[in-house]
Amino acid sequence: MECKVCKTKMRGRIDKKFCSVKCKNFYHTKLRSTTFIKTVEIDKILHRNRAILREIMGKNNLQKKISRLVLEKKDFKFKYLTHYHTNKHGKIYHYVYDFAWMEFSNDEILIVRK
Repeated sequence: MECKVCKTKMRGRIDKKFCSVKCKNFYHTKLRSTTFIKTVEIDKILHRNRAILREIMGKNNLQKKISRLVLEKKDFKFKYLTHYHTNKHGKIYHYVYDFAWMEFSNDEILIVRK
């Protein structure tokens, strides 16, 4: 068995992955930094999507029906969402934090503030 970081031959437990605390810390720090960079990118997209929905909805509207084209022109990223919910009629609400949207077959989208 050898260390995951420096490839040094190790002795001891059979399930040991690192030769030292230094190698273990280096491995986990690098792993966290890579994960952090990706989550920051995704979080920016989610916040931008939410800002687009908030702008379209205005301050007082609880729901609004618009054309899909309106969101596409604002560069809304449809594949980025925080969660989804299927209602009792089988329609799917896609959420970005406290806003949701439901797509209809005729390229209309219902936006709802939850």
